[in-house]
Amino acid sequence: MIQTISINNSKTVLIISSLFLSVMLFACGGDDAGENSQLASKKSSEITIDGSSTVFPVTQAVAEEFRKEHPDVQIPVGISGTGGGFKRFTVGETDISNASRAIKPEEAEQAGSNGINFIELRVAWDGISVVASKSNDFVDCLTTEELKLIWDAGSTVDNWNQIRADFPDKKIRLYGPDTDSGTFDYFTDAINGEEDRSRSDYTASADDNTLVQGIAGDGGSIGYFGYAYYVENSDKLKLLAVDSGSGCVLPDIGTINDGTYSPLSRSMFIYANTASIDRPEVKDFLEFFMNEGGTLAEEVGYVALSAADYQSNIELINAQ
Repeated sequence: MIQTISINNSKTVLIISSLFLSVMLFACGGDDAGENSQLASKKSSEITIDGSSTVFPVTQAVAEEFRKEHPDVQIPVGISGTGGGFKRFTVGETDISNASRAIKPEEAEQAGSNGINFIELRVAWDGISVVASKSNDFVDCLTTEELKLIWDAGSTVDNWNQIRADFPDKKIRLYGPDTDSGTFDYFTDAINGEEDRSRSDYTASADDNTLVQGIAGDGGSIGYFGYAYYVENSDKLKLLAVDSGSGCVLPDIGTINDGTYSPLSRSMFIYANTASIDRPEVKDFLEFFMNEGGTLAEEVGYVALSAADYQSNIELINAQ
């Protein structure tokens, strides 16, 4: 009797042990599932930004500071140029688009046809800077007429002595933004009298750092890009003054802000998809941008807007 019970108990113990093990494994699995669920919920959200390489330094600086307070938010910032950024933004691929010019009517129409509503936020002032190699010792200032002579469509200028007789017999090589760039649009309009009107035989890039490297290493070079890239590389670039009829003026915080650096002072923008603003991390980022962007803009070499301008932007964000 005892023996039988013992055998039965053994079977019972075995069955109970198996059941207990299964329950434990399930419980552990449940814990893992719970942990995995918690990890999934903690997965970082993402704010996608692309567009102007000129606006990039400001937006990148803001993104870095924002992530110190919100490390779970990823903020990749692309530099496909203002036009390239709008191509993505107007089909809903990005949350925010950096732009060194205002959106064109056809771009806004493209956004509307894809159900993309947006707001425009001015974030800083820039002065498109004309630069040469640090080794250039013969030019300090060019008139807007001379810049047009160099850059206009159909120009055959390929030597510095074709610009002024007292310039040396030296090959001139040109560097500038590509045709997707808002800087290209603005410069060609301001200097050549028509947007996109430009000679095409120059070294073009959407990446201003590439232009910096080319100009710095080429004694016959001349090029143009946003002021922040000059400030960051002033040890290897020579900044040229521009004379639009009232004397030679160098771009700096004062001349860009008061407009005396003419005609190459301009606004910089970001555009935000209003559907994206419904996401808390995007709204928080935009408000952070308006609160801290002015200081960071000046740190990277641009000119801040007034406090009232940034406050107006915050009100516009909150109205969405």
